[in-house]
Amino acid sequence: MDDTLTVQKIDRDALTSKLASYGIDYADAMDRMDGNADLYKKLALKYLDNECMADLQAAMEAADYDAAYKAAHTLKGASGNLSFKDLFEASSVESAELFQGEYQAAATTLPQVVATHQKVIEGLEAWQNGTW
Repeated sequence: MDDTLTVQKIDRDALTSKLASYGIDYADAMDRMDGNADLYKKLALKYLDNECMADLQAAMEAADYDAAYKAAHTLKGASGNLSFKDLFEASSVESAELFQGEYQAAATTLPQVVATHQKVIEGLEAWQNGTW
């Protein structure tokens, strides 16, 4: 293995470790993106502009459970596609509870969704800004 490949592997391993602490599975993402690190970074950082979490919170506050389900389901899809594992798991539970009409359970689950979302945002901002 030449020095360039060794450095790239070390960098990838370090990035994988750093992102994992924010609930982001970089290795899984690289499988999804066929190893295209630049594409993944572009798509992952675009998530910083995603409004699904705000939509979910607003809908839950308004007791608009159809809109809440739509937002939770969209959040689940986005987080799954981007390999945000913890957020995917939390939003999957939220989505299922709303789909099944278990609105009190969804209200109880919401803080976990918010917390995992915030952790992803922190990780993405650190990655974007290079402030590990």
